[in-house]
This record gives sequence, C-alpha cells and structure tokens, in this order.
Amino acid sequence: MMASMTLTTSVPKFRQIGSSVTRRCLRSFVTAAPRPLQASAKQEASDACDKASNTAKQVGRDMKRTGEEMKDKACSTTEQMTQKAKEVTGKVSETAQDLTEKAKETAQEAWEMTKETSQKIKETVIGKSEDAKESIKGNAQNAKRCMNRKD
Repeated sequence: MMASMTLTTSVPKFRQIGSSVTRRCLRSFVTAAPRPLQASAKQEASDACDKASNTAKQVGRDMKRTGEEMKDKACSTTEQMTQKAKEVTGKVSETAQDLTEKAKETAQEAWEMTKETSQKIKETVIGKSEDAKESIKGNAQNAKRCMNRKD
C-alpha cells in the first residue's frame, strides 16, 4: 500500500511536470515558429512590392511607348495631309494657270476676230462709200450732160 500511496502522490507530481514540459514545448514552439513565418511574410511582401513596382514601371513604359506611337502616327498623318494639300493646291494652281492661259488665248482670238471684222467693215464701208461716190459722180455727170443737151 505504501507503493500505491507513493504512486498516487507521485502521479500528480509527474502530471505537473508533464504539463509544464508540454507548456514549455508549446511556448518554445509558438515563440520559435513566428520568426521564420514573419521573415517569410516580410520577404513575400517585399517581393510583392517589388513585383508591383516593376509592373507599374512596365505599364508606364508601355503607356509612354503607346503615346509616342500615337504621336508618330498623328504626325505622319498630318504630314501626309499636308503633302496631299500641297499636291491639291499645286493642281489647283496649275488648273488656274491653264484656265488663265485659255482665257488669254480666247480673249486674244476674240480681239483678232474683232480687228478682222472691223477691217472688213471698214473695207466694206469704204468700198461702198467709193462706189456711192463714183455713183454720185456718175449721176452728177449724167445730170450735167443731160442739162447741157437741153440747152
């Protein structure tokens, strides 16, 4: 019985030792575990931050490149439109010069025709005037002869 009494009094002691060992183990495990996890979490956060920063930089570069491409295309389009406008202006200018030349030629032809017509009219009027003059002279001479015969 003595042995059983000793065992009964000893078991609670071991129980206390067992629970303190367990508590100590948990404490040491709990206190030891967060450090690697914290380091890992800090590393992951740092990596995520770096990745986000790199992604933001890449997006910025892409946006800049896209903006430059758009600017280049706009400049190219503007240059093309300017060139087309110059070509059209040149063609309009050429057409205007051609029309001016044709108008000058037409005016010159009309002037020449007017001069020719005026000359023909002049010749016709002078010719008829001469004919009329000759006719009047002839009639006057006839009238004189007739008057002279009656005497």
